[in-house]
Amino acid sequence: MDYKKFLPSENLSSFINCFWTLEVAADKSAVKQRIVPDGCIELAFILGDDIKRYTSEHDYILQPRAMVLGQTVSPFYIQPTGDVRTFAASFFPYAFSHFISKPIKNLKNKETSIYELFKPDEAAKLESDIIQAQNTRQRIEVLEAFLLHKLSDTQTIEHIVKTTVDIIFAQNGDISINAITKSNPNKRRQLERKFLDLVGISPKHLSKLVRLQSALTLLINREDNLTNIAYKSNYYDQSHFIKDFKALTGVNPRDFLNDESMALSLLFYK
Repeated sequence: MDYKKFLPSENLSSFINCFWTLEVAADKSAVKQRIVPDGCIELAFILGDDIKRYTSEHDYILQPRAMVLGQTVSPFYIQPTGDVRTFAASFFPYAFSHFISKPIKNLKNKETSIYELFKPDEAAKLESDIIQAQNTRQRIEVLEAFLLHKLSDTQTIEHIVKTTVDIIFAQNGDISINAITKSNPNKRRQLERKFLDLVGISPKHLSKLVRLQSALTLLINREDNLTNIAYKSNYYDQSHFIKDFKALTGVNPRDFLNDESMALSLLFYK
């Protein structure tokens, strides 16, 4: 697997976490790969062969070749049908809503074709330009130009949501929404509504995803035992850690590193 990350330009650094590419040679024996949610929204272009996304143990759909993967709240499986060549942009949780008019919560737990989110001629030109680009740098330039055109005002990020997201990431998910809103019920309801509009999931669920990233880093790098990892990642206790970990990855922490279906997720998080 050849996985690479690229930083966005300064103009889009408040919106895009990174651009990334993934290339994997065709393998007839390729196993399903479990994808663990990370709280971000992805705009992805499949440049190689089709990729299956499993909807049950045996049923699957083919992912759209130009798509947005919305917020996911549970792990899911994908499997290549041949060569994998993917180019994508990873957006901060609050950011992608500023480029579309469709409610961001409608994208949750599924792939959505860019033809459902942008005007048909815009989507067609974007996909064509991405496909015809000679290299990753050109693809980044194409996508950045498209996004900057869509973004009329970089100050449109709702301040309360961005501030909350910043706090959640800074605290590795260890912050209660009551603490952020000073236990003000009106502020809490306003924040939760704005989060659903701009991020697509609740502040509480984003906190869970961010806290999991901290634990995954420690676990993958084998930096400590499970009990210490739980406390370092700010879980109440080990049972709380195991419960959240299994809900968001599909396996127990002890089984994670040895699970063949986790190879791709290990690459992403290592």
